[in-house]
Amino acid sequence: MKILVPIKRVPDPATTIRVMADGSGIATDNVKWVINPFDEIAIEEALRIKEKQGGEVVLVTIGQSTWQEQLRTGLAMGADRAILVKTDAALDPLALSGILAKVAEEQKPDLIVLGKQAIDDDSNQIPQMLAEMLGWPQATFASKVEFADTKCTVVREVDGGLETIAFNLPGVISTDLRLNEPRYASLPGIMKARKKEMKEVAADSLGVDLAPKLKIKTLVAPPKRQAGRKVASVQELVAVLHTEAKVI
Repeated sequence: MKILVPIKRVPDPATTIRVMADGSGIATDNVKWVINPFDEIAIEEALRIKEKQGGEVVLVTIGQSTWQEQLRTGLAMGADRAILVKTDAALDPLALSGILAKVAEEQKPDLIVLGKQAIDDDSNQIPQMLAEMLGWPQATFASKVEFADTKCTVVREVDGGLETIAFNLPGVISTDLRLNEPRYASLPGIMKARKKEMKEVAADSLGVDLAPKLKIKTLVAPPKRQAGRKVASVQELVAVLHTEAKVI
């Protein structure tokens, strides 16, 4: 089975994020970059499928040359090869989905597995857009994945509990937190990753409209939390919740 895993480079969740003074973006000085945690889960699931079914795991990311670092990390986890679609432009989810669709048409994977969303913009759009562009079935928010020949069964998390759906390959799966626990890259894996293939492709050579359809006007940091205070009685608490917090 050939599995394509798109990944994204995001700030480390432990990093303190600062918004630039003009609100145009975040300050990237001294920011540590990592693989989007949901995409790490996707890599792990793809590797587990490969270990059971056999085949190949191909990583793909869209960005600048420095994004090779995250691809190398994925290769060190056990992926077979990687593709870097190079661009310096800030692309919106529609353009990113179009690029991934072109890569999928070229690579012809049996399955695409990717995180349900990126922790920086939380758009949760690309898996659905990509499935629609390819005309493939999709299973979002997967918490369990099983295979029987060319049929895939996915347990997905929904607001009301769990839903089980099945589809024939090829298809698209987006991963949720409870699907698995990603492995760490071993020292032998890190050494092997240096020799694995990493292909570079120019984004503007794929024939995709890269003009943004979505524009972020400004970013604003959330207000600092105010200190709590003690109240003398239940009556005072009720009064504060009614007159100040306005929740009752």
